[in-house]
Amino acid sequence: MSRSNYSAGKRRREQDKQRKKREKSERQRERRESGMAGIPIATVDEIQGGLMSIDEVVQGLTSPPEGAERSTAHPSRLFIGGLSHQVTVGEMQAKLEEYGPVAEAVIVTDRDTGDSRGFGFVTMADRRDAVKAIRALDGQDLWGRTLVVRQATERGR
Repeated sequence: MSRSNYSAGKRRREQDKQRKKREKSERQRERRESGMAGIPIATVDEIQGGLMSIDEVVQGLTSPPEGAERSTAHPSRLFIGGLSHQVTVGEMQAKLEEYGPVAEAVIVTDRDTGDSRGFGFVTMADRRDAVKAIRALDGQDLWGRTLVVRQATERGR
């Protein structure tokens, strides 16, 4: 390959590169003028917006926020899954009272048959007790079934 052919090819590539850059700039300008500017792309931090880690959530449940009184109790609702169908509300409440006072206990039943659906909800009087109950009971074999104990969340609709 001769030196002049190499130089001509290089010049052509550089010219193509400059032409593409001008065309791209022109397309962007046209989009801005027509009101179709590019869609802003959010970063992961912007999307998560300061979501707390699991450790931070547990810490928040076990210790009061700064400046709050230590004696203030905040109730916490727990989801209890994997219940044996023979378990009564009283038995479930008694088991959770081992970790602290229970304000309310409910086992969800089938509306047609009245039989247990295998899960329920317990409202612990204090969120610190709820954390203790989650740590102690989640994944434990109880009444012949493996329990799932989690912080209850709003139902998705």
